[in-house]
Amino acid sequence: MLVLVQKVDRSICFCGCDCLSHAFCLSLPGGHGQFPIVQNMTVTEGGIANLTCRVEHNDNTSLQWSNPAQQTLFFGDKKALRDNRIELVRATSQELTINISEVTLADEGMYTCSLFTMPVKTAKAFLTVLSMPKKPEINGLTKPVLEGDQITLTCVTSGSKPAADVRWFKNEKEIKGAKEVNASGKTFTVKSSLQLLVNRHDDGVAYTCRVDHVALIATHEETTQVLEVHYAPYVEIKHSIPAPLEGQYLKLECVPHGNPSPDPVLWTKDGGELPDLDRVIVEGRELTFMSLNKTDNGTYRCEATNHLGTSHAEYKLVVKDPNALPGPPDHALIGGIVAVVVFATLCLIIVLGRYLARHKGTYLTNEAKGADDAPDADTAIINADGNHAHAEEKKEYFI
Repeated sequence: MLVLVQKVDRSICFCGCDCLSHAFCLSLPGGHGQFPIVQNMTVTEGGIANLTCRVEHNDNTSLQWSNPAQQTLFFGDKKALRDNRIELVRATSQELTINISEVTLADEGMYTCSLFTMPVKTAKAFLTVLSMPKKPEINGLTKPVLEGDQITLTCVTSGSKPAADVRWFKNEKEIKGAKEVNASGKTFTVKSSLQLLVNRHDDGVAYTCRVDHVALIATHEETTQVLEVHYAPYVEIKHSIPAPLEGQYLKLECVPHGNPSPDPVLWTKDGGELPDLDRVIVEGRELTFMSLNKTDNGTYRCEATNHLGTSHAEYKLVVKDPNALPGPPDHALIGGIVAVVVFATLCLIIVLGRYLARHKGTYLTNEAKGADDAPDADTAIINADGNHAHAEEKKEYFI
């Protein structure tokens, strides 16, 4: 047996002596090729951490687990630290497995498994503790919002480790926000902001803040706020028939848009009250003519009001006499006239073409008689002048 001076950074040595920085321990035979095997662990806060240390070949040498503070948790099957959360799962010559339940962020760190050969062999496993983010909150929204207001929506989630990912959705369509991350101890607070210039189209729109995190397996945390936007009304009038005729039934519907809803609406004709209320029926937003006549002609106005303003729309009614309307065109007569015109045009073109082909052009030539027998040029001219009245007309044709 050999006594050696061995440096051991452990609170308890395999031989049971209490060691500081140096200790006199007894070297036992064997130990070559023996190495502890461990794995890093990740667990969510509040869960259970399972720490396992294995040795493939061991000659009954003890195994020990210690925490990041170098406090011994278990030495073999003997518990060394009084912590009810720490339990022994299995202790053999080749394995030492323990569980830490209700894990907190303080449990995170480097855990050491020691195999007390000579020299002591160690393996380190890092325990990562995840902290789930809290349910997000949306701040900055007051109800109702007025059209034209500029508001800032802020989504806040805290307590996450690592920092959570915050995303915004407008009616399930993702939009971009301004993100801010702040550390608080080992956890993080994440904020994301949206700046909105509100208009009437935002009324009823759902804005959702969604939080994703590695500790949220196959799910996420989210909060939704629905905007309520108040805006002044605008009005449109719908009619049941496009071209009203005498005796027909006509319904005019006033359709106001606004929030709060502008109800009731006011119907007028040509700037005054509606005449002949026996024939013209007003029910809510509808104006009904049971049987139209020309006295109903005029401009009808629908007016709607809420606390943000007033709006109106107009409909000009012109009732026509069904007997005065032109009848449908006689398509057969029109077709016959067109055919005659086309035929006459073709005949004229053919006749004119034949005439032009035969009479390309004519011209007249006059020859002075007696000019050939004249003894000189002067006599020929005199003789020619005398014969102008008897000039003979000749025609030449060119085909």
